[in-house]
Amino acid sequence: MARLPRLIVPGQVHHVLQRSNGGQAAFVDTQDHQAMLDLLAEYTQTFGVAVHAYVLMPTYWHLLATPDTAEGLPAMVQAVGRRYVRQFNQRHGRRGGLWEGRFRSTVVEAGQHLLPGMVWIDTAPLRDGLLADNAEAYPWSGCACSMGLRTDRLIKPHALYWALGNTPFAREAAYAEMVRAGNTRAEALLLADAIPKGWALGDAAFVAALQQETGQRVAKVRPGRPRMPEISPSK
Repeated sequence: MARLPRLIVPGQVHHVLQRSNGGQAAFVDTQDHQAMLDLLAEYTQTFGVAVHAYVLMPTYWHLLATPDTAEGLPAMVQAVGRRYVRQFNQRHGRRGGLWEGRFRSTVVEAGQHLLPGMVWIDTAPLRDGLLADNAEAYPWSGCACSMGLRTDRLIKPHALYWALGNTPFAREAAYAEMVRAGNTRAEALLLADAIPKGWALGDAAFVAALQQETGQRVAKVRPGRPRMPEISPSK
């Protein structure tokens, strides 16, 4: 099946995934991680992309972000990717590309999937075995910031995060509880399926509205023959 055209909708939350080519290391040491964070901080500001959560893993990175324009998100990812690869190749004496083709992204219905998406990103080090527990201990994610343990210039909290509590302490404690609990199995299955494939993630009304707004197919088509439209008796 041909891959979907990438769907970018201004003002909507997007879950972004960029993998390295062939599972090679994309971040080798502290300098690599910091270089990527510096580039993300620079270009998210340049292109008007608000980052709500992120994680840099050895062979991939995730963002949960809201772009101001349809062009801003791909322009930001491409600018970051190009500059990072040049720096990475120079530092490590290598040549050629680093990323596995184009980045993946899916539009997310914030009301249902923003907070689970944040938890999914922040617990990636646990799922991949880099930490046994305490996701906030991972230095290359926004988890500790969302729990109030450190500041992070890259993180711009979403309104739904602010709604977790009336005070910073209440919000941070509520989010920490969500991270401790982790994603439900249903949430994990939805996220793992939608993000790599680019399907919009939301309820039927959200998906239908996106499809009408963009004119693109944004959801998986069920297998089998298409159903014939119903014809009213007057026709």
